Parts: sequence; C-alpha cells; structure tokens
Amino acid sequence: MKSSEAVPKVYLEIVKQLRSMITEDQLKPGDKLPSERELTERLNVGRSSVREALRALELLGLIETRRGEGTFIRDFKGHQLIPLLSTFILQDENSKRDVKETKYLIEKNCLSLILKRADLDSFLSDNKWTEDPINDDEFFLKIIQLADNHLLVRIWVILADYYNYLQLNTQKPVKEHYDRLVSALSEKNEAKTTEAYQILRGLSNE
Repeated sequence: MKSSEAVPKVYLEIVKQLRSMITEDQLKPGDKLPSERELTERLNVGRSSVREALRALELLGLIETRRGEGTFIRDFKGHQLIPLLSTFILQDENSKRDVKETKYLIEKNCLSLILKRADLDSFLSDNKWTEDPINDDEFFLKIIQLADNHLLVRIWVILADYYNYLQLNTQKPVKEHYDRLVSALSEKNEAKTTEAYQILRGLSNE
C-alpha cells in the first residue's frame, strides 16, 4: 500500500488542468470560469476535488467567487501574492535564511553554468552594466536566463520576490563589485568569478 505522501493530491492535478484550460480557452482577468458541475464533467473528476482546487486558487488570490454570479479570474498581476504567502510560510528566521541561501546558490551555480555553455558577448557588451548603481535584479535575472534552464529562472524569480519583500539584502550595491564579476566572466575564469560573486554578496568570509 502506498503511503499518503507518495500519492499526489488530486486537487493539485486539477489545478494544473485548470491552468491548461484557462490557456486553451484564452480566458483573461475578469472572465468567468465554468461552473463546478461543468468543470467536473470537462475534467472528468469528482466535484469535491474541483471545489478543493478552486478553494486553493481563491486563497492564492488568483480567482474570486461572487455570490450569485459565479467564479471569475482575478487580475493578479498587481495582487499581494508574495506578502500573502509570506504570512504563512516565512514567519521564522530559518525560512528567511533558506530563501537567501537558495537564491545565492542558484546565482552562483548559474554563473558556473554560463561559463561553460553560454555566449557572453551580448551580456558583456551591455551598457547597463556600466551604470551606477546597477540594478541587481536585472543583472542576475540575465545571468539566470543565460544558464538556459527555465526551471531555475522560475524558481529564482519567486525567490527574488520574497528576498526583496523581506528586505534580506542589507548591503548597498557597490559598482566595483559588479565590475569585478563582469571582468572575471569576460576572462571565463571560474575561480575569479566565484571569488568576485562571494565578495559582491558579502560571503567572502563565510
């Protein structure tokens, strides 16, 4: 007999199907979702599971139920999803440390990846990296994208949102540190790149 941990929650699969359905039907914020009965028939699942999936999406602020009208897609681009999730899962210092540590690990490993397999000419010639101050999010988003791993990009973007919301970066950006990192990348020198990153993030003594 499988343990409960080995069997994925049915509603999580329904959330995935709902997302695909919204994309296929080209539904936009403000559009109405099919009724629970229609979703049950269309997705070929139990009504209670559909209800659970809709409840999860509503808790995340992605849909809203209007009494007597139905369920609608919210305009979630401006909603407070990050603060909402932070209220539930980032209440202790260990969680905050994990966000910071994981974000930095992804950045460091992506630097290593791009040295091995990316064409850095366009990145290195971008005049944005000569500005003062440099936009740290833009700089490292480009690094992550150059690593050509879409999953890492998605994870990093979420972590960066948490990181910024929780104000975990206590250091003021120093342009010389970015210059040093760009220089190390131009040399394709992994040891220098790692050292420059450690200094930029204030990790050189850890």
